[in-house]
Amino acid sequence: MANLCEVCGKSTSSGMNVSHSHIRTRKTWKPNIQRVRAVVDGATKKVKSFCRPITA
Repeated sequence: MANLCEVCGKSTSSGMNVSHSHIRTRKTWKPNIQRVRAVVDGATKKVKSFCRPITA
């Protein structure tokens, strides 16, 4: 299951953790995906959505 918001398209982003001694390790940041019921084209449908579009 992909971490992808069906509303805004936000997905996993990647980068590096950098320690105090500057040792760099790979890190991924995943969005907070929730399954919610939403009205799409007049019908109620379950949608995977990022938490920010839900609260807005």
